[in-house]
Amino acid sequence: MSEKAKPIEMGKFGAVYGIKGWIKVHSYTDNAESIFGFKPLLMESKGQFQEVEIADWKRHGTGFIAKIVGFDVREEAQALVGLALFVDPCHLPVLEDDFYWRDLIGCQVRTDKAYDLGVVTEIMETGSNDVLVVKANSKDAFGQKERLIPFIEQQVISSVDITNKLIEVNWEPDF
Repeated sequence: MSEKAKPIEMGKFGAVYGIKGWIKVHSYTDNAESIFGFKPLLMESKGQFQEVEIADWKRHGTGFIAKIVGFDVREEAQALVGLALFVDPCHLPVLEDDFYWRDLIGCQVRTDKAYDLGVVTEIMETGSNDVLVVKANSKDAFGQKERLIPFIEQQVISSVDITNKLIEVNWEPDF
């Protein structure tokens, strides 16, 4: 399965709530309640993905609780605790002039002076700004194995070309 075809984790089930099968939902989406708009929402259990049908949901404190179809009592809902929630990438909205972080994985990174820094292998969230983890080429002239490059548009990131899988940066290769 290609990286783009893998379901994307969007949240997870938390503790059960009450006796009628309600369960807490933790959302990883920018707009937290948008997790309930994805159809179908998937959960992974024992290595298998299956659809989750949400009968109802509501805000509860700083988070959410949801009623899942087929889980009508606390003991049934207990089986969902800790399971991750996913969406198939084909159900994500198409972005016109933007990209998803996952689109950056596998992009070649070059300096604005055309030095090849390597390939993006992951993105770390640091709180202040996200950081590209770039695996250096095996023949890197500066002996680097990995570089951490802050994703700060215009200051560090000069351009992102998702079509050609290329990110141009204002970054010194020896850093």
